[in-house]
Amino acid sequence: MVLEQAKARAIRWLEDNRGLVIVLFCLPASFLFDIFIQFRIWLDRKLSVTTSHRQRVQKIQDQVTEWSKLPESERKPLCTARPNWLSLSTTFFDKKKCHQVPIDLHDVLSLDRHNLTVTVEPNVTVREICKYLIPKGYTLAVTLEIGDATLGGLAFGVGMTTYSHKVGLYQEAIVSYEVVTADGNVIHVTDSNEHSDLYYCLPWSHGTLGFLVGLTLKIVKVKPYVHMQYIPCHSQEEYCCKIMELSGATNKDTKVADYLEVTIYDKEEAVIMVGNFADLDESSKAKVNDVCWFYKPWFYKHVETFSKKGGEEYIPLESYLLRHNRAIFWVLESMIPFGNHPVFRAFLGWLCPPKPAFLKFTTTQAVREMTFAKQVFQDIVMPLDTLKDQVDTAVKLFDTYPLLVYPCRIYDHKGGAPQGQLRAPPQSRLVPGTNYSMFNDLGVYGTPGPVERREPYNPTYAMRAMEKFTRDVGGYSFLYADIFMSEEEFNEMFDMTLYNQVRTKYHCDGAFPRLYDKVKPEIDVIAIGETYAVKKDE
Repeated sequence: MVLEQAKARAIRWLEDNRGLVIVLFCLPASFLFDIFIQFRIWLDRKLSVTTSHRQRVQKIQDQVTEWSKLPESERKPLCTARPNWLSLSTTFFDKKKCHQVPIDLHDVLSLDRHNLTVTVEPNVTVREICKYLIPKGYTLAVTLEIGDATLGGLAFGVGMTTYSHKVGLYQEAIVSYEVVTADGNVIHVTDSNEHSDLYYCLPWSHGTLGFLVGLTLKIVKVKPYVHMQYIPCHSQEEYCCKIMELSGATNKDTKVADYLEVTIYDKEEAVIMVGNFADLDESSKAKVNDVCWFYKPWFYKHVETFSKKGGEEYIPLESYLLRHNRAIFWVLESMIPFGNHPVFRAFLGWLCPPKPAFLKFTTTQAVREMTFAKQVFQDIVMPLDTLKDQVDTAVKLFDTYPLLVYPCRIYDHKGGAPQGQLRAPPQSRLVPGTNYSMFNDLGVYGTPGPVERREPYNPTYAMRAMEKFTRDVGGYSFLYADIFMSEEEFNEMFDMTLYNQVRTKYHCDGAFPRLYDKVKPEIDVIAIGETYAVKKDE
């Protein structure tokens, strides 16, 4: 009893002083941790200079072949040896139960200016590819805003950005995959060769169909700056209608901007951001704003200043692409409530954000359970014409702002036939004259309102209700975040028809974990959610 009371007081103190704890310990430790990780990556790359991509892949093949020679009773499912804490997933898949294969592949392999593609190894990060491509006048067609995300992780998971209303999800920008199969073979996977079935199932597969050792991605020609226009909206109807119009969801011939997003600050207040590639002339230099400098306001706070009368500015392209990195969208406010204060930014802003890898590396079971129960991290893909209902449901269940909205195309590639884990959108939702429907990512991040106010909150109820709403409207939960679905409900949300066929064809059963088993939380989220709800009620 005394121990429980002491634990409760300690947790309450940490909640009340979380910003101070993070500033005094997490930020400096995270900085040193990142230096060590970057040095290790640099050293790995220096050592790999003496080997070719082909040799590095052969090493992976050899390890898979050696695994296949083990007695069947000794063969554990295969997975990468990359530590859980290096991934951006909120879950901790138990790799100790698997046969781990190192994937030490970190290089950009080639740039094809004629065909507008770049070929990379899977551990190249978003920040690294930006620094490689932008000086050459290019960027990825789909560039996630978090610099530490790897291109391979996005390929086998999912990615979406403010360019997605023009091209779709990250998977639509992948020309080909290079994959080591469960048999130890290397295959080249495209949408038109003999492995086209695998091509459509690799996205959202989370490493359950093979080892990714290379991929070729589409790139686009760019200009040095993004001209940003900020459009304030003062009613839910206004921003819902305007984003349908600006994204081209109602007319395929609409001239759409290069970048498009919405940040919702209140159910009736939002700012739509319209961005276009731009050069800079003399008259525009005064409007340049490099939003990524450590002393600048967090981007979403900066955008909020345009909520009354709008405005425009020019942002350097790389800074635009990584604009949400410093505040991890707005998650950092939950960690450091005073983090956007000018004094803090001036003296300690350069330490932000704490590295996700460090936060995961130092996460204990108790911290994991508490964080899961008291915060929400969800990205959900749903039809854009349901945006009003999406916002109403998210606000009712989580009562947290801001909310993020990125319009995104979802394609029907096979005339309604199975096309991987995402179903073809219904004909009734296709943009007239096209093979795609306009969906959107709804991003819900931070501390739920009831938790902030120390009111009763049941994370199990909230998340299961949100997942049911998502299934009902034909949407999909991003699988980097905790899911609360049973396997039956998971199979209702996702189409596993082609995925199951591919697992059989490429001998994945017994060689790689199944998708649901790979992405389900390692903790009993339902039981823990109910436990924390009871504690609040008491």
